[in-house]
Amino acid sequence: MRISSAGITNRRRGEHATVSKLPSCSVVRGGYGDAGVTLVEMMIIVAIVGLIAALTFPSAAAGIDAVRLRSASNEVVTFFNVALERATRYQQVVELRISPTESAMAARSEDSTFVRAVKIEDPVRIVSVQPMPPGADPNATRRFLVYPGGAVPKIAIELATKDGRKKLIAVDPITGMPRMLEAPAQ
Repeated sequence: MRISSAGITNRRRGEHATVSKLPSCSVVRGGYGDAGVTLVEMMIIVAIVGLIAALTFPSAAAGIDAVRLRSASNEVVTFFNVALERATRYQQVVELRISPTESAMAARSEDSTFVRAVKIEDPVRIVSVQPMPPGADPNATRRFLVYPGGAVPKIAIELATKDGRKKLIAVDPITGMPRMLEAPAQ
């Protein structure tokens, strides 16, 4: 029998396990096959981790989609703020173009010194632009003009994700401020 420098007994094949007395504790040391993890134990752990991952994935994916929708909504609010501020500050007419089919928005001043474009990335898309004129194609590009010192047009953009979450970004015609609302259920 050999004793290591730590006082733990190492044994060779065929010898029985021994207990080594250390001043503060007792250690039972098994054979060579006792160290490590068996294949069955490893498979059980992998199955448990896979089960936990499968249970938490839908909620994590929904959380990511909610964050993307919130980010896209903030992007639309910022776009409206910049365009409205440009019309007021520089006393220029600003044209807003909103395309639901491309999920894109663009703003341009009359002399083209101000040009901004925003593309809403998947999985969020522009569902509708309101108010919808009677008989108009809901997928057609809509144009709005913002006049300096004039009333702001009533504009609302509905954003949605593939799983059905919706946000409505509306420009208040009285205050001229865009705000984010929960889209009404249909």
